[in-house]
Amino acid sequence: MENKTRIYVSMKNPLTWLMALCMIGSAVTRVLFAGEEGTGLWSQIILPIAAAILYALIALINGKERFYKTAIPVWMMMIYFFCVFKNGNFKPFDTMITILYGIIFLAIAIFYTQLTSEKSSRAWLTIPAVSIPMLAVGYMYRHALFSGSFLQILTGNAVLENLGGYRAGCADLLMVLGVIFAIMATDRHPVGEYHPTWGDRSDGRRIRTEPPMNQVSPYIMVTRNTSTNYFTEAFEITHVERYIRQKRREGLTSFGLTHVLLACYCRAIAKYPKLNRFIGGQKIYSRGKDLQFCMTIKKEMTSDSPETVIKVHLSPSDTAEDVYRKLNEKVEEVKNTPLDSSFDQTAHALMLIPGVVLKFVVWLLRTLDYFGLLPKFLLEVSPFHGSVFFTSMGSLGIPPIYHHLYDFGNLPVFGSFGCKRRALEVQEDGSVVQRKYLDCKFTMDERIVDGFYYAAFFKHFKRILARPEVLDVPPEEILDDID
Repeated sequence: MENKTRIYVSMKNPLTWLMALCMIGSAVTRVLFAGEEGTGLWSQIILPIAAAILYALIALINGKERFYKTAIPVWMMMIYFFCVFKNGNFKPFDTMITILYGIIFLAIAIFYTQLTSEKSSRAWLTIPAVSIPMLAVGYMYRHALFSGSFLQILTGNAVLENLGGYRAGCADLLMVLGVIFAIMATDRHPVGEYHPTWGDRSDGRRIRTEPPMNQVSPYIMVTRNTSTNYFTEAFEITHVERYIRQKRREGLTSFGLTHVLLACYCRAIAKYPKLNRFIGGQKIYSRGKDLQFCMTIKKEMTSDSPETVIKVHLSPSDTAEDVYRKLNEKVEEVKNTPLDSSFDQTAHALMLIPGVVLKFVVWLLRTLDYFGLLPKFLLEVSPFHGSVFFTSMGSLGIPPIYHHLYDFGNLPVFGSFGCKRRALEVQEDGSVVQRKYLDCKFTMDERIVDGFYYAAFFKHFKRILARPEVLDVPPEEILDDID
């Protein structure tokens, strides 16, 4: 993963709170003179107030991880200043001065955006875009440069006359000071740690260095079910069953095949992290070390018992005991509560919406999901968003099935395993031995990785199942996905 410099602000820094006071002061000052004659409501009151408040909120609430988003209110500020200066009296160079000011404010906004993102080293390239237009303005008014009229020309006579110059100037000054204090309060994240930037989602970071074909394919193969590969394998589980009996003797009374398969999946992700990717908005993202496992369970093993879905957050560093504990805690939480799970409550709330309106709501959810704007609480309860979905056909007494992927959401892998079966095999010396197998079938989104990578992953998965005792300790090395 490429190491890039990213900056942040901390709420422990007094300058951060000074920035917030300046932004609030700027907003309050504008409210006080909002009714003055000549003041544009939208461009000169609502826009700068919204920019100041939004800047303070982003820096205070999410300045540790997503300070780069303060570029949004900075762009709003630049639009406001451009509107102010555009309304000024620039004769005799009205059109030229307007264009030059537009270039200046555009360059400032780009400079700030670059400075607060991972491309901070490129920010200084925009300095000529600011300095050259400013020098051009000075040259055009060179005769007024040393007279008292140059400041009025620079700021625009109409601005000073119509906006109640003093109070408007105070509000602008406070807003600019707030940005300056925020920049002074910034610090750099340690090199080697990844932090979100433009293009990332709340549930994953954008993969930007894939080959062009891999990045174009999601636009050609649009849906998950038309981009699906199928894989089937029979895993020999003689050592696995012995391992399960050992773990139960150690006190993990309900330890079973599901725990072993899931622990193996986590361990294989440690070596092949690209399997923890997903497609969102026709782009490739990685969940990093957050492996989200989904599974359908019944509160009771009866035909009329309702089903519900659980989601467990695992890690490539988890041991078999960690997986057992996390999964069982979630299962017990659902089984022991008299109320429905969060997933059931969300589904019930959607069912209260009339059918025609529900179609619009689902369309809206799809649109928000496409742009990565779904709220985190919906992502958490959604069974359609995750790393892998396992279903046990063995508990139903039937062979495994190929389960389809969901076109809604971003789940890339669906695994199914069936009943255990015995098979007689002839050895090289002519002897016959009986072995136990577990049939598994996987449905996979081929757009996240190529077939070679999938093959390497499942070969490694099979090797771990052959020696399940390695799951008792964390992996020696956890690889990171590319950036």
